[in-house]
Amino acid sequence: MVASSFAIHPAPSVAPENVLAAFREVATPHISDNLQRLSGVVGLHRFHRHRKLVGTAITVKTRPGDNLLIYKALMMASPGHVLVIDGGGDTNNALVGELIMLYAQQRGCTGIVLDGAIRDAAAFREADFPCYARAAIHRGPYKNGPGAVNVPVSVGGQIVQPGDIVVGDDDGIVTFPPTEAARVLDAIEQTARFEAAIKAEIANGKVEQSWLTKAFAPHGL
Repeated sequence: MVASSFAIHPAPSVAPENVLAAFREVATPHISDNLQRLSGVVGLHRFHRHRKLVGTAITVKTRPGDNLLIYKALMMASPGHVLVIDGGGDTNNALVGELIMLYAQQRGCTGIVLDGAIRDAAAFREADFPCYARAAIHRGPYKNGPGAVNVPVSVGGQIVQPGDIVVGDDDGIVTFPPTEAARVLDAIEQTARFEAAIKAEIANGKVEQSWLTKAFAPHGL
């Protein structure tokens, strides 16, 4: 018996709006610092301008160069979902372009994170629709499968689970389980207070700074 070429699982629920709203006010370095600097997507480039990306992951795993299951995922998406696509890091064929971007907007998606290539890069810039990918190329995709929707995927070195919270800005993308949201937000408040105190100390103009002294102390400097 031949196994099915497609695995389609239900879309995860979108995180509560108050949680997503809180992360719209947070920079990704603060999130990363409070996830032990181990979690996060690397190696992707921003193709929009500056709009913040915040939402809940709906995931797709595709064969490199094939985008059939991306359409299926978009049909399942709800407002607040982020399309997170494991395209195997292949950049020979674009998996996403202007038409998918427009449909994603119509479905209420807040952005696209793709370990692969896009095309119609100018359309993403003009729309300022959050999109991170490895590259842009003119060659289009195939539509044959196989693939899977709402399974764990690997994107830029990060395992992303369906339902993970996704936050992207000028510094990159971080993802984490929604169960971590409250803890991370509390930790970020402490980080922000700590950095505010450092900024105030820097403003005093002194060469010797207590925050630098603490960094030197373990090394006897």
